[in-house]
Amino acid sequence: MVAKLLRIAQSFTRKSARARLEETALVKVLMVCRANICRSPMAEGAFQHLLEGSGLSERIFVDSAGTHTQQNGVPADQRGQQVARRRGISLARIRSRRLEPRDLDRFDYILAMDRDNQARLLELCETPAQREKIRLLLEYAPGQTESEVPDPYFGALTGFERVMDLIEEGTQGVLLHIRERYRL
Repeated sequence: MVAKLLRIAQSFTRKSARARLEETALVKVLMVCRANICRSPMAEGAFQHLLEGSGLSERIFVDSAGTHTQQNGVPADQRGQQVARRRGISLARIRSRRLEPRDLDRFDYILAMDRDNQARLLELCETPAQREKIRLLLEYAPGQTESEVPDPYFGALTGFERVMDLIEEGTQGVLLHIRERYRL
């Protein structure tokens, strides 16, 4: 019973710390895919890893969501966690959540993994300001010939490796863009 209460208290403290970070962050980035169990949690984890390595984790907030998530609170796909872990990236704390309409106002950058999710996001927009925030992640990877991060869910582990390669390239470009734009 005590262990369970301790876990609940630790979870509350983490959520409170995340909420405080979101409130105080200079820039807020949301990674979006369909179910928020493969690509977008991998992108969130990869970008968070970059932020920690660059000393910007207190200035830039990152989260992820799914356009068609059926269940909130599901951990990232084990294959994605395995690939990320081998690269020193933890996805352990990330849980799926459905995109909320208020996300369109809360975040400065809303980065879709593919055109289908980008189109869904654009359908939800009510203002030009919201539309301007929505981009494909790989728009920030100028050397990349692919424009979309493919969904690896129905494939093998090698598909997750390729997805992480693309995500790392895209998130590095996003960080470079934000550093230049905000002079960080």
